Amino acid sequence: MSMPDAGRLMAALDATWPALKTDRQDGWVLRDGAGGGKRVSAASPLRDDAPVEVAQAWMRAHGQTPLFRLGAPDSTLDAVLTGRGYRLLDPTRIYAGPVAELARKPGHVELFDIWPPLAIMRDIWAEGGIGAGRLAVMGRAALPKTGFVARIEDRAAGVAFCALHEGIAMLHAIEVLPHMRRKGVGALVIQGAAWWAQTQGAHTLALAVTEANTGACALYERLGMQVCTRYHYRVEAEKEGLQ
Repeated sequence: MSMPDAGRLMAALDATWPALKTDRQDGWVLRDGAGGGKRVSAASPLRDDAPVEVAQAWMRAHGQTPLFRLGAPDSTLDAVLTGRGYRLLDPTRIYAGPVAELARKPGHVELFDIWPPLAIMRDIWAEGGIGAGRLAVMGRAALPKTGFVARIEDRAAGVAFCALHEGIAMLHAIEVLPHMRRKGVGALVIQGAAWWAQTQGAHTLALAVTEANTGACALYERLGMQVCTRYHYRVEAEKEGLQ
């Protein structure tokens, strides 16, 4: 089957990892992330001539550092922001694959889909830097959604969150405990999430990952997922450490 286009994938990304508040003004989609990270706090352009000052003022008024999410069609604004001293941050790929090809039913005690998340799931997320702000994002996502906890060697090893939008199951917040890495946990989560998504009527499993995470990118490609679109952020130079 053909993969959803970039517009549908980005719509699913936003719907399944929602900002607290979203406004549309003067050619911008403006997001109040309420501490939920870059993905829910960045402004996205709706047209090439969207005035940068409008987005900057809105974000500053909401206590946020001006931050922009741009894709391939946004080259004009990308050049404008570069000229204003904004730095490239986190080039990101969206991988996707058919759930029918990715799905594998997990073993009896390998992977559990649970919502709301258990304390152990929250602890694993917290160890990976996924705290209350991002858990609140998960809470805002519409049903159907679930959390996953993977078990190997008789203990919890990794977690993830998944929600559906128009047939696309978007996987977020994949976190594997450091001492449990390279033991197949990532593949277990991807294939088990695809199995769950299939039971919910989804046709596609997708996720976003930074290009710098080469190990994860290699895993997704081994499993048969393909890069369907890309995006990146632009942030003021002195704010490159924004979380």
